[in-house]
Amino acid sequence: MNHERGHKRDLMREQIAHLAAKLMAEGGITDHAQAKRKAAKQLGAMDTQHLPGNQEVDDALHSYRALYQQDSHPAALRQLREEALNTMRLLSTFHPYLTGSVLSGTAGAHSDINLILFSDDMKAVLLFLLKHKLEFEDGEWRVKINGREESVPSYTLTAESGIQTHIVVLPENARHSGSRHPETHGDIAAVEALLA
Repeated sequence: MNHERGHKRDLMREQIAHLAAKLMAEGGITDHAQAKRKAAKQLGAMDTQHLPGNQEVDDALHSYRALYQQDSHPAALRQLREEALNTMRLLSTFHPYLTGSVLSGTAGAHSDINLILFSDDMKAVLLFLLKHKLEFEDGEWRVKINGREESVPSYTLTAESGIQTHIVVLPENARHSGSRHPETHGDIAAVEALLA
């Protein structure tokens, strides 16, 4: 009896992951949590404590795009990666890293670009953006650094194409912390390799 309930829960979890992936691919939802909640609601899943993880949704999204968007997805992803690379080159002084769906390959036409920059002078990025007359919105992002939660500057740039790039600025010591992994953080050379 317990085994059957576990199997049903796993099956529902898989169905939620696939519907969340479809919502992200077709509906323009970019937030995993929102897509999972909406999918669970549409499927009538009452137990939302066993929602799939983001990686399960990303795996389903890769499959969905390969099956249903094989014609349009590669071009959309390439455009996002090219925009990311151009922005990274512009901001190379701050050792940019690409993260998120544009790096992983799950990004689609509605996706944003996510970059991490590094500087001990938190105003340096702001001054750089102003000096280069780039239009942006500024804000703050909460991150954990050395076990402490801190607020760090964030900026959102919007390209002429409408693509948004979200930038978070971390202190230099975070760059050397060893928390970056090639599969989740790509430097300029890694993004160039993806476009080669």
